[in-house]
Amino acid sequence: MERFHVAVIGAGPGGYVAAIRAAQLGLRTAVIEREKPGGICLNWGCIPTKALLSSAHLYAKIKAAGEFGIKNASAEVDFPAIITRSRKVAEGMAGGVDYLIKKNKIVYISGDATLQNRHVISIQSGEGSQDIHADRIIVATGARARPFPGVDFNGTTIIDYRKAMSLETMPERLGIIGAGAIGVEFADFYAALGSKVTLLEALPQILPNEDPEVSRLLQRNFEKRGLTVAVAVKVTSITDRGQKVMVQLESQADALEFDCLLIATGIAANTEGIGLKEAGVKLVRDRIEVNDHYQTSVSSIYAIGDCIPGPALAHVASHEGILAAEAIKNSLGGKLDYTPLDYSKIPACTYCHPEVASIGYTEEKARAEGMTVKVGRFPFSASGRARAQGESEGFIKLVATEPYGQIVGAHIIGPSATELINEISLGMHWELLAENLGRTIHAHPTLAEGIMEAAAALGGEAINI
Repeated sequence: MERFHVAVIGAGPGGYVAAIRAAQLGLRTAVIEREKPGGICLNWGCIPTKALLSSAHLYAKIKAAGEFGIKNASAEVDFPAIITRSRKVAEGMAGGVDYLIKKNKIVYISGDATLQNRHVISIQSGEGSQDIHADRIIVATGARARPFPGVDFNGTTIIDYRKAMSLETMPERLGIIGAGAIGVEFADFYAALGSKVTLLEALPQILPNEDPEVSRLLQRNFEKRGLTVAVAVKVTSITDRGQKVMVQLESQADALEFDCLLIATGIAANTEGIGLKEAGVKLVRDRIEVNDHYQTSVSSIYAIGDCIPGPALAHVASHEGILAAEAIKNSLGGKLDYTPLDYSKIPACTYCHPEVASIGYTEEKARAEGMTVKVGRFPFSASGRARAQGESEGFIKLVATEPYGQIVGAHIIGPSATELINEISLGMHWELLAENLGRTIHAHPTLAEGIMEAAAALGGEAINI
């Protein structure tokens, strides 16, 4: 039986990062994956969806070329070509992960992994089976789309996010249930290309975890572009009728009719059928319970990413992977400094148009937890760079404590929001005060000047608003 210091089950953004960090620390490492390296993120999530959205946003920009003084011929959408490009981008990134695994001398094993006990993993593949021994095991099996209760995905009229990025033809009428990041991004993509999109959300706002002011502005933008958005609605039934699907809402008599329905109401962790319970690992519903070192109830088994409680975000899984590898190194005699991940300072991004990004507390949640806070805003309409590039809708909103100005939250909707949030993430991580950001020279003209201005606005010192 081949022996390893660490074996990682799953080669997604959590698993492959954990394996690389373990290898960097001098631990003999194996990673086991049943599909392509890179997991959902690189193959069916973060990366290919951004490729799709880039095509859609470029098409929208071309249609608006006249506003920039450019006379353009009529642009046409080649939907299969857009899908093909997205798949090529994903395949290239998966190939990059394969290169990194080889570069770091990690043993890659293709197949389905099952825990036999606290140290032994059985792997089944088309070439047969093998067992390996690992001093420590990291479970990084991720999650999958959760179907609507009582309704199965059929790959044609009722689909999940994987099928939504590989359809052969663009649906004329697309319904989307669930207005979280996945639902909103696909609504933006298909509407930009010409589908008639209806977005349905059970909660009172789209992007339910975002600042209400941000969500309201995004909904107005979507509706201005022709999307139908309904919030606080309850779907009571879904009926597949072959070439179309009917969705019945509790609030109206007539059912909605779509050519295709995307279910984007959540995910289910991939924790069944891999021997967790048999090995003694404790689960909370479908998620694996871990401590702040990502150690499960079985001391030799760790878990990270979407299969444990917490935000289901690729960058969170990657950082959890690094920390889990470092915790394992220490458990095997290492002496690394270890600081648990602060989940209150995790940036979240939605790559629709306009982009949305946030970190930390909303104004309402901060006050609900007893904080005394103030808010600084800067509208992109006051940004010379935003106006120059024709994207002046939106704002930057900072939430800071009184009287000292500790930044506890930030909310951005507008151009490059998903890039701008990282400056605030850096500031929050290193405990900079709003005054520090407000007094930091930013290049002009840039979108990032808005962060400086919003920080200055907290103290009544903003110059350009």
